[in-house]
Amino acid sequence: MKEVNLRGGELCSMAEIHRAFAETLRFPDWYGGNLDALHDLLTAESEEVRIVLWEEELLRDALGARYRALRRVLTDAAEENENITLVLADAKDVSRYPSH
Repeated sequence: MKEVNLRGGELCSMAEIHRAFAETLRFPDWYGGNLDALHDLLTAESEEVRIVLWEEELLRDALGARYRALRRVLTDAAEENENITLVLADAKDVSRYPSH
């Protein structure tokens, strides 16, 4: 299983989030780095992928209105593709951050 960890205390921009997905899931070079492309690639994913949003409130603060759009894309992808699992981890789970 692949795991994408989006850490609210570390990621401050959509560019960083798209880079995290592209690197972890080895998206093709033509990946556009936008939410439509992210949705398309996640819903087409044939391997199991777990997406963990760590410290969601920090991520929300950093991204503002763009966070809602990101969250909608991740939720939709998880609903459309049984291989995608979205997990919310709160602050008390921070000590369990996996290393890169």
